[in-house]
This record gives sequence, C-alpha cells and structure tokens, in this order.
Amino acid sequence: MRIMIVDDEVIIRTGLCTVIDWKELGLELLPAASSGEEALERIPEEKPHIVLTDIRMQGIDGIQLAREIKAQLPDTEIVILTGYDDFTYAQQALREGVTDYLLKTSRPEEIIKAALKAKQNVMDKWETMKQENLQQAALRNQLLDRALKRGLHDDAEAREQLRVWFQRNGVDVRPESGSAAAMQVMLVSVSGWEAGLTELLQGAAQNILFELLPCVTLMNKEHLLLVVRHEGSGSGQAALEAALKRVTDTLKCTAYAALGTAAQDYESLKDSYLAAKEVFAYEGLLGPQGLFTLADIRERSGGRTVLTEKEEAELAAILMSGNATELRHWVNQRVRALMEDALATPITVQGYLQSMIIAGHRWLERANSSQVSLNQLPSYEGEGRPEEEVFRILTAVMNLFHQGLDQSKYAYVYKSIAYIRDNLHQPISLQQVAGFVHIHPNHFSEVFKRETGCTYIEFVTQERMKRAVDLLQSTQTKVSDIARRVGYEDIKYFTQQFKKHTGQTPSEYRQGSTGVDKI
Repeated sequence: MRIMIVDDEVIIRTGLCTVIDWKELGLELLPAASSGEEALERIPEEKPHIVLTDIRMQGIDGIQLAREIKAQLPDTEIVILTGYDDFTYAQQALREGVTDYLLKTSRPEEIIKAALKAKQNVMDKWETMKQENLQQAALRNQLLDRALKRGLHDDAEAREQLRVWFQRNGVDVRPESGSAAAMQVMLVSVSGWEAGLTELLQGAAQNILFELLPCVTLMNKEHLLLVVRHEGSGSGQAALEAALKRVTDTLKCTAYAALGTAAQDYESLKDSYLAAKEVFAYEGLLGPQGLFTLADIRERSGGRTVLTEKEEAELAAILMSGNATELRHWVNQRVRALMEDALATPITVQGYLQSMIIAGHRWLERANSSQVSLNQLPSYEGEGRPEEEVFRILTAVMNLFHQGLDQSKYAYVYKSIAYIRDNLHQPISLQQVAGFVHIHPNHFSEVFKRETGCTYIEFVTQERMKRAVDLLQSTQTKVSDIARRVGYEDIKYFTQQFKKHTGQTPSEYRQGSTGVDKI
C-alpha cells in the first residue's frame, strides 16, 4: 500500500519521511511532493492509497488538493496535517472526505495512529469491493449458465444485464459489417500439469484467453467456457487458434477446444452451447489438442461397440493367467485402436469400453464356482483416461478370481473349470486340461470327480449343453453354428446329445423355450 507526503516546507517533509518507519507499518513511501501542483501531476501515475498533506501551502492548498484527489481517486484516504489549530479548516477538510486532521505538533505515535487508521479504511474498502465483485461474478455466472441451458426469452431484465456485461467485454450481439451473427460458445480443456494443479492451470489459461480475446468466461470442473465474438470469417477462427497456441506455449500444456455454432441473439446461445458440448465430447477422438467444430465430426458414423469372439477369448486367457502387465498392454492396445478409429463417436466408444468390462464380468461368472462374489467388483465411473478405468475394473475381476482360488485347497480344479468353460468351442481332453494346471492326469481325474461330483467327460458335456441352451434362448444363431461354438463338428451327434440332456432337439427347444430346462 502506497503513501505520499505533500508539504512545501522541506524540514517537515524530511522529518515525516525519516522519523517514522513507514515500511514497518506496511506502507511503501513514495517520493515526497513539495507542492500541491506536483502532487496532482504525479498522482494519476503513482496512485497513492494514502496522502498525508499540509493544509496551508503556496498555490494549491490541502483542501483543494483533497478535492482534486477525491475526484480522480475516490478511494484514496487523505490525512490533513497543519500547524493551525483552526476548527473551520478542520470542518472544511472533513467535508472534502478527509480521513483525519492532525496538528504538526502531534507526536509521531499520533501520526502513526492516523496512518494506520487510513490504511485500515483502504483495506476495508478492498474487502468490500472483493466481496461485491465475487457476488457480481456469481450472479453473472448464474445468468450466463441460465442463458446457455434454458434461455432468457421470458426475462427482459436478465437479457439487458447480459447485454451490458457482454458489451463491456467486447462481445456485442449486434451484427457488424453484414455478419450473420455475433457470438459463439467455446469450451476449452487444458491438461499437462500434475493432477493437483488442474485448477491452477485452468485459472492461468482463463487469464490468458481473457487478455487476448473479446470474451466473457466461466470456469467449471470439466472445462473453461467462453462466449467469444464471432467475426464471420476465417480470420476469426485463426485468432482463436492463435490465442490457444499462446496458452499452450506459455503454460507448457495441451488445450482442446470445441467451438459452437454462431449465435445472432441470446436465445441462440443455447444452440451454440449444445453444439460446443457435442464437439467437446469428442476430446481424445479428434486429438489431444486443437480447435474443432461440428464440421470435424460430421462424417463420423460410429465405430465398433462390442468385442469380437477372438478378443473376448484373448481377454479370458489373460484373466486366467493373472498377468497384470499383459492385461495392461492388451487394454492399452484395444483402447488406442478404438480412439484412432476415424468413424468412432463418444457413444460407440462407451459401448466398446462397456463391452470390455461386460466380457470380464461374463468370464468371471463362467469361471466362478461359488467361491467369489460379483458384488465385490468396482463400477465403471466414466471418469479419467478410459484405458485406466477399464484396466482398474478388469484387474479387480482378475484379482477376485485368483484370490478365490487361493482360498481353496484344490484351487487347480476351479482353475481347470474356468479353462474348460473358456474353451468349449474346441476339443479339450482331460490330458490337455491336466497339463494346463500342471497336475498328473490320473490324480487330476480323481480329484476332479470328487470335487465336482461327476467325471471329466460328464462335466464337459454338461457345460456344452448349458452353453447351447443359453445360445438357443438368447440368440437367433443357426443350430449348426451353435453346435460348432460348443465343440461339435458333427451336427447329428450334437442333436443326439442335446436331446439326451433336454428331452428335445435344439429346434424344438428354441420353439418352446418356455419349457423347463432339464440340464
């Protein structure tokens, strides 16, 4: 906080500057002025917060000086110092908004007390102004949020408040030079700093963009929102791109921006906001940074939404292995290919990610032999990097299964059951499964029958029939294809086995699938 001393007597000026330790009081002492004229010449540039001035000086006296200062800087505190104990002067000084009135014979502690009183007055004004600014900002933000989400067609007063705010920041809704519109909504996401510094990074980006562009800004958790002036030409978008480049170069970060449609009036702002949101949802699909519009997503018809049978089999093998490193590599590879698909949309991406998670759940359900509970699995939150979210959930699936095995005396039996259920589509012999769990076939056969209550062949046949029943009930896949998917190349033999276990042929079962499942 700055203080200026004004006095035409050099002894008084020097004494006031040296006798009191202004720095200790938290005040920066500006060079003293030797006259009211000098003070008025310097005040517009140096902007003192407190002026300590003599009342009787040659030329402009203290009363006139106080009047001029208050006209230029109304919040400046003024303390009058005089050698005349004149009540009339004191009254006149107070009418001009002077904070205090002291005699030159006042002790240093009295001058200090007056200076500190003036300082506190300035600080109180700052705090009041800060609170008012915060309240005004909150009201403006609420008004803008309402305009973007619901519109202001029924509130003329709100539209006028918005117009004044926009025009004050160079965003005028009146078309210029034949332009079709005057405003656009732009959403900006900045990243590249540590997670705990995201808010700081957003604030810094907001300040830079506000300085470079005619705009109003609003900051929330996901992104910065700007309403920018629409120039109606390629130069306007170039200016936005240049401003974003300044942000990334200055802050050493990346910036992804989505630009909405042009808005001719405040009601159209809602449409511009919705368009910007639609483009913003493609963050990651269009690239980590740049300025994008609806034109950049127009050709995207949608990518894959489900895993192939091959991909699901790969996932099952990795989950069975318990290898977290391999799982991370597989997930990253799938997600990277997904994000690079030129046809992908946010909806199809979410569908594919959910398909990966469902495939993991389905595998655990197949592998589960009542020793684990699916309720223990985390849910998909859709936040953060998609590969990290999917990896987190699939890791939980894998760990849950293997923790369940660790609690069983004959864990290898339950591991073999999961292996069998994952490989019903191909020939799987007892020797093959025993080799997978590293147990001698004879010992494996004996323990398997004791733990499951049936022989290896009986168990495999039952599992194949269960899978066939599920496919008949839930899909329209041809019977011949179902036979192959459960490990039977001979359709006639499959039909015989199916009828033996259900009392019906596959076709009969499908036609009357409301019947009782006899498996």
